[in-house]
Amino acid sequence: MLTRRVFATEAAAGLAALALAPRAFGKVKDRPLGVQLYTVRSLAGRDLAGTLAAIRKIGYETVETSGLQYTMSAKDLRRVILDAGLTAPSGHFGYDEFASRFGYAKELGLECMVCSMPPRSLANSADGFKRVAEQYNEWGAQLQKMGLRFGFHNHNLEFRDYGGVTGLDVLLKNTDPALVQWEMDCYWVAQAGYDPVAMLRQHGRRMQSLHLKDRKPNVPTSFDTGPESAHFTEVGEGTLDWKKILRLAAENHIANMYVEQDVTDRPPLESLAISYANLVKLLSA
Repeated sequence: MLTRRVFATEAAAGLAALALAPRAFGKVKDRPLGVQLYTVRSLAGRDLAGTLAAIRKIGYETVETSGLQYTMSAKDLRRVILDAGLTAPSGHFGYDEFASRFGYAKELGLECMVCSMPPRSLANSADGFKRVAEQYNEWGAQLQKMGLRFGFHNHNLEFRDYGGVTGLDVLLKNTDPALVQWEMDCYWVAQAGYDPVAMLRQHGRRMQSLHLKDRKPNVPTSFDTGPESAHFTEVGEGTLDWKKILRLAAENHIANMYVEQDVTDRPPLESLAISYANLVKLLSA
């Protein structure tokens, strides 16, 4: 189990990193920054309330839930998030369980349900992605009737080429913009060899939110989510052009931005504090 001493040590490391940007607080109220809770799964699974409190103390205002939290009732999860001084505008849900979680998401108070990833059995051909698009349209229509929105999250596998068209091309062409929005993960776009700035310029109005994490320099691109694709680093510590990304996010009125780092070289709270400090500097410039 995670002891209080270990948790306090990791939390202190995160707050020490935040001291690098002493003017951080109060500068981003018009563009709240959030955390995808998968980043802190090693902590949240053992002390969710303490982890959320540490996230809020860093300065983050929102979180995006992940499947690891859904062992709790929606009512209890909503309460622990609110008690930490945070809100949860959106949550990730797996493809196979997605439709069964509509009521849970509504009770949790989410504004948007995000499909975290299409099944690999379909995400391997243009025809497969067309079937995924049909399902996304159906879910989007159902959620709209419930007062919720639907979004899909990308990895790098959506950028494989199938005879001049990528999986992402198929998804965007075959889904209704009024029903299906895109949560762009900036890292995975870059890991596939594409430019998130160009994606924002071309498709920014389709984007519901952004996942923010950076990519180390001089690493190979890939189209698989395996270990060979894990070149993650904190926002502002890698190669992505965050000034342009954040500017275009504002121009396209993308309100929700979540820091997510699949794997961290540092303790996760320390990693989140570094990303937050760097983002505040960028947003305050």
